Amino acid sequence: MNNNRRDFLKQSAATIATMAIGSPISQLLTSCGVKNESNATADAVIVLFMAGGMAHTETFDPKKYTPFSKGMRSDSVLSTFKSVPTALDGVHFSEGLESIGKILNKGTVIRSYVAADLGHILHTRHQYNWHTCYEPPQSVVVPHLGSWIAKELGPKNEVIPPFINIGQRFDVGEGEELKAFHSAGFLGSEYGPFMIPDPTKGLDSVRPPVGMSQKRFESRNQLYEKLVKESAMGEFGSDYQKESLKRSMEQAYILLNSPEAKAFDLSQEPKEKYDIYNTGKFGLGCLMAKRLIEQGARYITVTTEYVPFEGWDTHENGHTRLVGMKKMIDAPIAQLIKDLDESGRMDKTLVILASEFSRDMLMEGRPDLRVLDQVDQPDVIEDIKNYGMHRHFTDGCSMLMFGGGVKKGSVFGKTADERPCKTIEKPIKIAEVHQTIYHALGISPDTNYEIEKRPFYTTPDGKGKVATDLLEKKA
Repeated sequence: MNNNRRDFLKQSAATIATMAIGSPISQLLTSCGVKNESNATADAVIVLFMAGGMAHTETFDPKKYTPFSKGMRSDSVLSTFKSVPTALDGVHFSEGLESIGKILNKGTVIRSYVAADLGHILHTRHQYNWHTCYEPPQSVVVPHLGSWIAKELGPKNEVIPPFINIGQRFDVGEGEELKAFHSAGFLGSEYGPFMIPDPTKGLDSVRPPVGMSQKRFESRNQLYEKLVKESAMGEFGSDYQKESLKRSMEQAYILLNSPEAKAFDLSQEPKEKYDIYNTGKFGLGCLMAKRLIEQGARYITVTTEYVPFEGWDTHENGHTRLVGMKKMIDAPIAQLIKDLDESGRMDKTLVILASEFSRDMLMEGRPDLRVLDQVDQPDVIEDIKNYGMHRHFTDGCSMLMFGGGVKKGSVFGKTADERPCKTIEKPIKIAEVHQTIYHALGISPDTNYEIEKRPFYTTPDGKGKVATDLLEKKA
């Protein structure tokens, strides 16, 4: 009986190990695809992710403004904020985003991103799709965009992790679902995200716990290596995956003892600059991203963090909630772009602001593919909590792109001025967004690895196309 139990546990461990690493790979992965780094216009990426569903009509694509009044009809409301001018003549943003509007001449606003049709709308499914380019579920653990970039280009600075994720915790809300795409998958652990859940505690990520001496930490590290060897990964993982895990551990240890670790210490930033960024975790995450780019980071995500019914996840009190969200992002994002520009890093750093989908007061899904409503919205609004964009909308989302070869002072795409405010010009989907990012970095569109005896590409079936209209024409 005991032997049967041990065998069961052993086989279970093997199964868990296989699930954790995607597919067991017997040899080192070799990329198929020719890099064109000499033609690259960018060598680093920052993604500013507005997790939770940022309404386009309330941010970067405002429509007719209707102020709140008791007894107003819901179908009369397209935007709950006034529009304000930007640095581009005739182009307006939503009130509260004046600082970002002033630096729009340094980048492009995309007004025609169309999110995938994934059935009943769940945030983590669309976030999975945005970050991996693949629709869940998949038979393998799909690499995150940052992991592909880390694998193909490697670190710019050997000490700084090539993929850093700032701002997202996994112990709140849909933590397990979020973990599903914060992964390097079959590419290996060394290309997974270096997680900094709270930028105000960034130093905790690169130093031993309080009260632990360096010698004791080294002893712990040796013990950890021993435990890994005796774990399911150590026993059942492929040689590639074991080597990748070992390298990720070594990289973390090197960072701990490096001068570059000071980049995680935000207290070293001049107070006047720190105060501009200090709007909360997201703002300080932008500051940390700036400091890490200065030290040679390759790929960074800074997120407003997805927690159900918080932040951009405006199932009620949409207008009131967005007042606070705009204060959180406006000054730090504008300052990040200005700082990168002033330091000379903007030209080679591609900065993208995006969200998994948009929102509307009445529409759930898109006009020709309505899905089950998840919010009760009254026909007549009597309470301020019902004034705002509370339903999920997938057919007209806004993005911003700066630097790295992106056009300056440009508007891409268009949505209708009346409900449903859907995309009517230049629709762009996630495969095109990803392939445009890879193109800017010099990563070939035919980059793939053989997984489960089939090629696995950076975009599904390698069919992602570059959105050339987003990029400056080369001389």
